[in-house]
Amino acid sequence: MAYQTLQQEYLQIPVVTRAYTTACVLTTAAVQLEIITPFQLYFNPDLILKNYQVWRLITNFLFFGPVGFNFLFNMIFLYRYCRMLEEGSFRGRTADFVFMFLFGGLLMTIFGIFVSLVFLGQAFTIMLVYIWSRRNPNVRMNFFGLLNFQAPFLPWVLMGFSLLLGNSIIVDLLGIAVGHVYYFLEDVFPNQPGGGRWLRTPSIIKMLFDTPEEDANYNPLPEDRPGGFAWGEGQRLGG
Repeated sequence: MAYQTLQQEYLQIPVVTRAYTTACVLTTAAVQLEIITPFQLYFNPDLILKNYQVWRLITNFLFFGPVGFNFLFNMIFLYRYCRMLEEGSFRGRTADFVFMFLFGGLLMTIFGIFVSLVFLGQAFTIMLVYIWSRRNPNVRMNFFGLLNFQAPFLPWVLMGFSLLLGNSIIVDLLGIAVGHVYYFLEDVFPNQPGGGRWLRTPSIIKMLFDTPEEDANYNPLPEDRPGGFAWGEGQRLGG
C-alpha cells in the first residue's frame, strides 16, 4: 500500500521535473556506489570534440557532488522551482519548457567554456530559480526564518548564502546571467516597441512533447508556497 502511494505521488510529478530530478539522483547514486566516477561526467570540450565523448554535454548537468548538505540543498531547490515553473507559467506547454532547458543548457555550456566550470547543474538550478522569481515578483519569501524579501531577490540571496559557505559565486552569476537572457528574450523584449519573439519552440519539439489533453486528476503543488521548507517559504502580497 505504501509502495503504491509512493508510486502514485512520484507519477504525479510533472514529466520534465520528474525526468531531470530522477536523472540527477541516479547519477549521484551511481557515483556514490562507485559504478562511475565524476571524471567520466565532467564538462571537457577537448574530450567532447576530440574523443567524441558527447555524453559530457548532458552528464555535467546531472552531478551535484557527493551526498551531503550541498547536494540536498541543491536538489530541493531544483525540484521545487523546476516543478513550480512546469506547473505554473509552463503548464500545458511541455515543449516550451523543454526548449527552455535546451536553450539554457546550450547558453550555459558556451559560457562555461570561458569560466572553466566542469559541472553546471548548480548554475542551471539558479537559472530556474531566477526565471521563476522574475515571473512571480509579488511573492514574499522567507529564508531560514531570518530574511523577508520579494521573490526577485531570491537568486541574489542564494548567491550571498553560497558566498558565506565559501563557495565560488561564479556558478550563481552564470545561472543568473543565463536566466536573465531567457527572461529578457521571452518576457521583456517581445513587449517592447519594435520588439518581437526571438525564441520560438521548434515544431519537432512541439510534436514530441505537447499533448492535446490534460489529465483531469492532475494535482499540482500550491503556488502560494513557492519556496517550500523553511528557507524558501513565501506568500503572495495581498493574499
